Amino acid sequence: MKEKIRALYFGDSKEAHRFRLALLAFDLVTIAFFIISSMMDTGIVVRVIDYVIAVVLLAEFQARLMVTKSKLRFLFKFDTFADIVVIFSLLAPIFLDNLGFLRVVRMLRLLRSFHMLKALRQEFPWFKANEQIIQSSLNLLIFIFVVTAVVYVLEAPRNDDINNYLDALYFTVATLTTTGFGDITMEDTLGRMVAVVIMVFGVALFLRLVQTIFRPTKVEYPCEDCGLKRHDPDAVHCKHCGNLLNIPTDGEWT
Repeated sequence: MKEKIRALYFGDSKEAHRFRLALLAFDLVTIAFFIISSMMDTGIVVRVIDYVIAVVLLAEFQARLMVTKSKLRFLFKFDTFADIVVIFSLLAPIFLDNLGFLRVVRMLRLLRSFHMLKALRQEFPWFKANEQIIQSSLNLLIFIFVVTAVVYVLEAPRNDDINNYLDALYFTVATLTTTGFGDITMEDTLGRMVAVVIMVFGVALFLRLVQTIFRPTKVEYPCEDCGLKRHDPDAVHCKHCGNLLNIPTDGEWT
């Protein structure tokens, strides 16, 4: 049983590829559901879906734990901690009130996007060729949604202008882009401190992430002299040591 599960996660058979694609599709659906459900009122249907997702996530978590070689190292990985928190947030309403912050911490599931990117790189050559842009885009989305979650958790109970997750997202993006429409403002001291942190640290990081998305794509080709891996696609010499490069291309660069 253990060897069969390991083959599904790491094998090259058609069955293994279909299994990993199914996991990828499930990850995408759950992330979309968590984002959408954070904007909705909790109902019986949403709770049932939460419990179903929790059961699947728990089963998949146990399967990964079973096939990993170093279980201690696996348990101390940050994405493992994120999975545990998400599973707890889905099952907690059975024992506790369905507090708002439990639904927001499910945004940690976005950290699973790095796992998805790895799977996409293995299954689709196009993603491997554009990995740098996709990675930067994922970092930007994760950053925006995490900051939005913080704003929503702290301000929704005390700020009449922030009634749902979408309002918090609107305020976050308006602040990060320095647009500052002013129709949603922070009235309390804690909210203003959050806004200060977003403006001081968030704006710089936001601009940096946007810049990495639109900057020219680099190619990986280790320099034989200095070992520098990333170069411009049309580079003839290494910009670090000046060594002559021979980067293979598929055709003429435009």
